[in-house]
Amino acid sequence: MTQGIENKVVVITGASSGLGEAAARHLAQHGAKLVLGARRLDRLQALARALSLGDDAVVQTDVTSHEQVKRLVDHAVQTHGRIDVIINNAGLMPQSLLERGKIEDWDRMIDVNIKGVLYGIAAALPHMTARKGGHIINVSSVAGHKVRAGGAVYAATKHAVRVISEGLRQEVKPYNIRTTIISPGMVATELPDSITEPDVAETMRKAYERAIPGDSFARAVAFAMSQPEDVDINEILFRPTSQEF
Repeated sequence: MTQGIENKVVVITGASSGLGEAAARHLAQHGAKLVLGARRLDRLQALARALSLGDDAVVQTDVTSHEQVKRLVDHAVQTHGRIDVIINNAGLMPQSLLERGKIEDWDRMIDVNIKGVLYGIAAALPHMTARKGGHIINVSSVAGHKVRAGGAVYAATKHAVRVISEGLRQEVKPYNIRTTIISPGMVATELPDSITEPDVAETMRKAYERAIPGDSFARAVAFAMSQPEDVDINEILFRPTSQEF
């Protein structure tokens, strides 16, 4: 199901790798007009070339900066006249036990995983409310539904994404805006690379041997986007078939 994707203006954060890159590749195949944001400009530019996108399809963006996220969204509107979809995808997962006091890692997760989503919403919402239409897709995680030892702060940030998204869903009803939370399980991305504790990283590396490809996420995005305008897919939770947690 891919109708309703062609010519939609889609902004993706964290688009230089992983889930964001997979979504960009999939949506480009179906004719979406993409504007991609991430910190790694060289990776963004290489992806844009691979997808035959123009130079105006990439904006170097650190989602911990409200000004940079606003610039990304405003660029999409200036280039294409509107924004139809924003995928707030950028995220980090430096898991550790609370007793280790990895405060810097906690701050990074809060800044990227929570504030980054809020900044994306804040940037896109004025344009969408003015047009009375749009679609905001926020990326949570299985960890937003379940918490395990070593993952308390990460799970808290991803649960926060779900809470924010549900509040948003209720608030935007007068504006015909759709909202979707996508909560992936173990999908092959660079996310485990953000873990700074060697023992936790090794455990996660072994767990991620069962990870499924990023296009599983891309198909979930396409499914949500492809629904008729009167259908609002509010939440998608998926895992590898072999993942117990």
